[in-house]
Amino acid sequence: MAKISASQVMQLRKKTGVGMMDAKKALVATDGDFDKAIDVLREKGVAKAEKKSDRVAANGLATIAVSGNTAAIVEINSETDFVATSDPFKALVKRVSDAIAASKPADVDAALALKTDKGTVKDDLIETTQVTGEKVTLRRFEIVEKSDDESFGSYLHNGGLIGSLVLLKGADEATAKDIAMHVAATNPEYLNKAEVPADRLAHEREVLKQEALNEGKPEKIVEKMVEGRLHKFLAEICLEDQDFVKDPDQTVAKYVASKGGSIVKFVRYEVGEGIEKKQDSFEDEVREQLNN
Repeated sequence: MAKISASQVMQLRKKTGVGMMDAKKALVATDGDFDKAIDVLREKGVAKAEKKSDRVAANGLATIAVSGNTAAIVEINSETDFVATSDPFKALVKRVSDAIAASKPADVDAALALKTDKGTVKDDLIETTQVTGEKVTLRRFEIVEKSDDESFGSYLHNGGLIGSLVLLKGADEATAKDIAMHVAATNPEYLNKAEVPADRLAHEREVLKQEALNEGKPEKIVEKMVEGRLHKFLAEICLEDQDFVKDPDQTVAKYVASKGGSIVKFVRYEVGEGIEKKQDSFEDEVREQLNN
C-alpha cells in the first residue's frame, strides 16, 4: 500500500473541493494515483448526488461574462466557501456564464438546458456536485445588452463574492468600471429617484414626519425638515445621487456626465443574499467527515 502524504491530500482537495477524509480515502483506494482518485470521487458522488437536494447552498461565486454586445451576470452556489474556491467550481462558473452570455436563455430552466462540453448546464452542475461532494446550483442570472455607443463596466469583489455590472451611454469602459466598483461598494437600491416606488416614498415621508414631530419641532417647519431629510434619504439609496467614492465632492451622475456619458442600468449580486444559511460548528463538520 502506497504511503499517502498530507501534501497529496491537500492537492486533491484543491483540485476537487472534497473534504479531507474523502480525499484521503480516495488516494488510499487507488494507491496514490491522482487521476484514479478523482474518478473514484466522481463515482462515489453519483450515489450521493440525490441526497444533497435539500441542503442549503449559500456560498459560491458571482461572475460576469461578455459576448459581443451581450453581458451576463451570473451567481452559482455551493455549500461551502472551500468548494467555491476550488478549481472544478471555478471552471464550472466560467463554462456556465459563457454559455449564458452566448445563448441568452429566458430563465434558469432554459439555461439548464444549454449545451456545454459536459452535455448540458444541468449535467455540468450534477457532475460538479459529484466531484465536490456538495450541492451546486445555478441560482440566478441577468442578461444586459448594449448598443455600439454604450459601454459595459464590470467588477468582482473578493474573487466574486460581490459582482456588479454597469451599462453607460456615451462614456468609455474605464468610466463604466469605476461606476461598477462604486456599485459594489455602496449597494444602491435604485438608479435614480424616478425608480423609487411611490409607496416607498410615502412610507418614508410619514416616518420622517413622525420623527420630526417627536423631536418637538413646530409643525410649521416640519414639512421643510421632512423634505430635506427625504432628499438625504434618496441620495443614499439612488446611484445617481450618491457621492462618488473616488471623488466625494461630486455625485456619481455628475462624474459620469463629466466623462460625456449617462448611466443606463446597473445590476449588483452579492453571493448568498436572501438565503438562510445553515450554521454548522467546526466540531460538527469534523464529525460529519469522520462518519463518511
